[in-house]
Amino acid sequence: MPNSEIFNTDEAAAYVRLSKPTLERYRVQGDGPRFAKFLGAVRYRRCDLDAWVESRVVGSTSEVPHAA
Repeated sequence: MPNSEIFNTDEAAAYVRLSKPTLERYRVQGDGPRFAKFLGAVRYRRCDLDAWVESRVVGSTSEVPHAA
């Protein structure tokens, strides 16, 4: 993984330990991390990936994570 703060979809999926199709599905559904588009290219900032993971932390299996 590059030492960058900006990730493409493959790198972002690896960073949060999800498959690329799962991350893409979350993005389409509006439940994924914030992202930017540059001429059609999707990019994720490390801080947005970290914030999205943090927003999904729960204390028990009965809790439902907030939508991002």
